[in-house]
Amino acid sequence: MVIDVRPILHTPGKVLEFRFELDLSGLEFDGRFPIRRPVAVAGEVRNTADLLTLSLTAETTLDAVCDRCGKEFSQDKEVACRCMLAEELQNEESDDIVLLEDGKLDAGELARTAFILGMDSKTLCSEDCKGLCPRCGADLNLGPCSCKKEPDPRLAALARLLENK
Repeated sequence: MVIDVRPILHTPGKVLEFRFELDLSGLEFDGRFPIRRPVAVAGEVRNTADLLTLSLTAETTLDAVCDRCGKEFSQDKEVACRCMLAEELQNEESDDIVLLEDGKLDAGELARTAFILGMDSKTLCSEDCKGLCPRCGADLNLGPCSCKKEPDPRLAALARLLENK
């Protein structure tokens, strides 16, 4: 979504609001396609004393899989992005400054990049997810498993001492 900011470029106090949807359903993360629903993007470009700032929020519901227990669940995801806009860079390069091209800005590409960078590297169904038993594969969130825990072989001598008491 290309936004023309020329109407507010040299008019302090003006605000240009925008809304659109992104289709990110083709993006693959760890062999899965979690973004099946459209990503709703809303934001504004604000001119404050001839300084343009863009702020946007991108949100959707992801089809996620817990990295500990493997359970599928829905997860609301919201990513915010804020940057300054400039027609040209003075002396420095900054990730917080986005250059305008002929007074226009590709807000769709900014939202897409921000959303991808905001994806979690680890997804959990809940903060206290106990995961699966490494021996029998039982879901420990449902209760303890029935397999007998083997003592660490490095501590076998101590276990024998405890048995002799």
